Amino acid sequence: MRNLLPFLTRVPIKGDFEKAREELWAFPLVALVSSALPTLVLYLRLPLSNVLAVIALYFTIGLLHLDGLADFADGVMVKGERERKIKAMKDVNTGIAGLFAVVMVLLLQVYSLGLVPFYALLLAELNSKLAMLLALATKKPLGQGLGAYFMEKIDNGQLLGGLVFYAILLAPVVVYEQNALVSLLGLAFGGYAIKAALGNFGGINGDCLGAVAEVTRTGTLLVMAFAGQWI
Repeated sequence: MRNLLPFLTRVPIKGDFEKAREELWAFPLVALVSSALPTLVLYLRLPLSNVLAVIALYFTIGLLHLDGLADFADGVMVKGERERKIKAMKDVNTGIAGLFAVVMVLLLQVYSLGLVPFYALLLAELNSKLAMLLALATKKPLGQGLGAYFMEKIDNGQLLGGLVFYAILLAPVVVYEQNALVSLLGLAFGGYAIKAALGNFGGINGDCLGAVAEVTRTGTLLVMAFAGQWI
């Protein structure tokens, strides 16, 4: 996991790029690090804890995934052939679709965190990281960037390892609170984002991975927020 942290968080440690490709199974484990600070904020019930938790989250993971979401949204919303969509996604300027997507994701996360238990962000990050691993497992790279480089090493063994660690980390939370199982529905949002990437662009690159991460996390929190009102 150590070599993955510099690529998925802002933790100031050095990682080996080649070794990181051998540790793709550890994606769910990264959720322990990425969710630690915001979960502590929620647990302590600090004033405006939902806002502070979101700030703590992005302080830990950085804004790269959000940037990917913005580019992804710009590409998806462009009408026309696939080449036009890919060109829009790779444009360095952020369009209105990208801006709207980022604002909505942030607002929904802030809103949801005011209605969910303190451990919800751990589950959301678990889903987020697993969804990224599932996106890599499609082995349909777009271009020759980071996504393609990681896809070269993803195999059934790494995917199975990731699923095992996901289950191991999820189990204690479910034992603590059975209603936590509803978080599994959040993976559907990640699946939809993966499908949208393949349908619109024909493959997955770093921007798509960032979008999958953001959409899955936000969807999981939203599901848990609504479930908390109904269950």
